[in-house]
Amino acid sequence: MTQRVELATLRDRLAVDELITEYAVAVDDGDWTAYRNLFAPAGRADYRSAGGIEGDAGQVAGWLAESMGLFSMRQHLIVNRRVRFGVLEQDTGDTARVQADYVNPMRFAENGTGSSAPDFVCGGRYSFGLLRTYDGWRLREVVVQEKWRRLPERTAPAVID
Repeated sequence: MTQRVELATLRDRLAVDELITEYAVAVDDGDWTAYRNLFAPAGRADYRSAGGIEGDAGQVAGWLAESMGLFSMRQHLIVNRRVRFGVLEQDTGDTARVQADYVNPMRFAENGTGSSAPDFVCGGRYSFGLLRTYDGWRLREVVVQEKWRRLPERTAPAVID
């Protein structure tokens, strides 16, 4: 590889990493306009493994706005990012795949205990498909593979004699 190619690859890697971070921030902050703007025009997302829907970015943003409203606090931690740039016959490096693990602690909005600790935590793996556009890298596909979740412990109602 020449230095020019290595520099271009590094710039793409940083841009892809920034896009994934912007995705997490948009979901955590409930910025659904920003969320939709992260996607390429035909971009889709699939949250079915986490009990959600599959659809275009607008449909999924609507579903997320409704379902994430249950939580007063959300914080995605996206780690172990594995980035692979396209090497298919017709691909000139304008696509990328990212596989990344996530842990997502959240706090229910109606929890009145005064605690700021999360009471719902889930984790799994994201699979992102990206496309280089005139506006930069955009999401072509997001697939969530939820692997586990921990719900709040429910105490049994008191028995009255």
